[in-house]
Amino acid sequence: MGLTSNKVLVLAVVFAAMLFVATVWLWPRLARQNWRAVSGRVGLLLATQLALFASLGVAANQAFGFYASWADLFGRETDQGVVVDHSAGGGGGPLQVLSTSTVPGVHSSRPQAAGQVQKVAIAGRKTHLTTPAYVYLPPEYFQPQYRTRTFPAAVVLTGYPGTAKALVDKLDYPRTVQELAKDGRMQPMILVMLRPTVAPPRDTECVDVPGGPQAETFFAKDLPDAVLAHYRVGKRPGSWGIIGDSTGGYCALKIAMHHPNVYAAGAGLSPYYKAPTDPTTGDLFHGDKNLKNRSDLWWLLKHEPAPDTSLLVTSSKVGEHNYKDTLKFIKRVQATNLTRISSIILDSGGHNFNTWRREIPPTLQWISGRLTDR
Repeated sequence: MGLTSNKVLVLAVVFAAMLFVATVWLWPRLARQNWRAVSGRVGLLLATQLALFASLGVAANQAFGFYASWADLFGRETDQGVVVDHSAGGGGGPLQVLSTSTVPGVHSSRPQAAGQVQKVAIAGRKTHLTTPAYVYLPPEYFQPQYRTRTFPAAVVLTGYPGTAKALVDKLDYPRTVQELAKDGRMQPMILVMLRPTVAPPRDTECVDVPGGPQAETFFAKDLPDAVLAHYRVGKRPGSWGIIGDSTGGYCALKIAMHHPNVYAAGAGLSPYYKAPTDPTTGDLFHGDKNLKNRSDLWWLLKHEPAPDTSLLVTSSKVGEHNYKDTLKFIKRVQATNLTRISSIILDSGGHNFNTWRREIPPTLQWISGRLTDR
């Protein structure tokens, strides 16, 4: 059974409940003052507490999508590393469709009516990085009258560690896009949903690490090239946007600012504005001061020409630690007179899926209004 299986959650809850009942039932028998009775009481309490914490942990993982599998949880993930793409010169192409499925929450199996979610593997021709992703194709993509039409695309990133599937079935990006487009509140759009961590378990912060994973180049070059080679996506910079939450939000802002010739808009939900250095990132810059400076969005706005792109940032007055920094960032961008800035500021909301679900619909409408289908 997989870590995200409902059976695992049910078993964890049932096991915790059974241990609680056993503790209540056996406690009178263990009331004696000898080492066996004391050991029994300690063992039952410890086992019950561990079972309760395990149940809460599994439930939290189900809700927020921190880890996708047991291997992911224990740091033994082996199928998403930095690999050499031996077929880069030809063969199967940089994007392979692994499976297709319906859009969660949409009661139709016909792609012409309900769209489609495709699980894909993307291999970078330039960086030799490979990563799984999910691609949402709107119903119009399959309808005969639109067979020659190209569509705008938005890259959607999770936080760290995050799971790409959570963007599909927890944050409901495909269903939300489809409902908004059906109501005429945004244009039909292709979504490319993945983790910013393209060399797990390392948190690369979307940096081209010297001698290591070239994560920024992957998102700026390899990913658009792979999608363009496989799907009917607009080729102009105005056809591409990027969205992310938390770590993905920082990446979305940075990539849009570094590569305005690729991404016309970038939206950061609960972002931060400077790459951290901690045990999950390792040494990202290897003494390269320029690389470190350019990964600091504050430095970028102060020392380099303002990029011709549109940015959106979100925060909450109560519940988000980035609130004051976000207000400062908005003022800093406004002072450039070129980069365009918008914001969503909630009265309250924590750094979690529930908050982002409230921000995703207006974010999608915002980015739709800044992209073209050509």
